[in-house]
Amino acid sequence: MELAFVTSNPGKVEEARRYFEGFGVRVYQLKMSYPEIQADTLEEVAKYAVEWLSERVEGPFFLDDSGLFVEALGGFPGVYSAYVYRTIGYWGILKLLAGESNRRAFFKSVVAYWDGKLHLFTGEVHGRITNEPRGTGGFGFDPIFVPDGFDKTFAEMTTEEKNEISHRGNALRAFSNWLKENLKY
Repeated sequence: MELAFVTSNPGKVEEARRYFEGFGVRVYQLKMSYPEIQADTLEEVAKYAVEWLSERVEGPFFLDDSGLFVEALGGFPGVYSAYVYRTIGYWGILKLLAGESNRRAFFKSVVAYWDGKLHLFTGEVHGRITNEPRGTGGFGFDPIFVPDGFDKTFAEMTTEEKNEISHRGNALRAFSNWLKENLKY
């Protein structure tokens, strides 16, 4: 089975491939722009995107909408994480947290799958924001996020290490388990 991952981020595709390769699902990247509405939740953003894409993409596909929610910033950047990363980057988040002792944060991911119906799978990972970026791997806010129970940022981890514990990894695991149980191929 082939499954399109609608994203412009090749790093996300590489993470996803590892979940599906073991049971005969080939994930490929489909670069296609879609509107990202301003909404209160990642689920709302993902649902709108999938419904819009369902009229333009043939066959089953999925997408991911993720966000970094920083406690001291009232959950910001949250659903605006991609925009915030593009405009102020992780240095901007570090500047906003300068002098702040509460560094608690979590990443959340919503994987939205379309096969004629919408299916949502979520994952979270809690941790903290570092005082400075560390590591060269990963993408986005990975250099400033240390998950609970670890001393390394996501950017200091291998893809395999990150997949085991990350928000996207948890959502993709739930999605891949659902596919194993519900698809006959």
